[in-house]
Amino acid sequence: MADSSIQSIVIAAPADRVAAVICDFARYPEWTDAVRAVEVVEEYEDGYASQVRFVLDAGVLADEYTLVYEYAEDISHIAWHLAAPSRMQQAQNGSYDIEENGDATSTVTYMLEVELSVGMLGMFRRKAEKMIMDTALKQLKRRVESLDATN
Repeated sequence: MADSSIQSIVIAAPADRVAAVICDFARYPEWTDAVRAVEVVEEYEDGYASQVRFVLDAGVLADEYTLVYEYAEDISHIAWHLAAPSRMQQAQNGSYDIEENGDATSTVTYMLEVELSVGMLGMFRRKAEKMIMDTALKQLKRRVESLDATN
């Protein structure tokens, strides 16, 4: 597996609201640029998604894949891995760690490791991962804070 990339962002909302947005997979196409469609394939008894199918179109990177999710009991840690290799990915592992800061904000730490099916120099892969993570965290922040403002 490739080296992991890690980034964090502070979001002006409580951790439970951040987790609620992350776990609302059906709405991802509304606020993420590259996600075209999402289907919750399977759920745990508590209603949280256990398998989610994504259709991604980020220009040069288009893919369909299914992720398997696991959650901490308090939903402060949401982790996933690729169910099976896809057209573009051999493997993917990731997680969100959500921590309350005690001042009505939460810090979200995003970890991602992706092994592509096509060869890519490490330098370019790391740059692509950084761009993907940076965009994902900024879009998550914008979504959570816009929902928080309407409540």
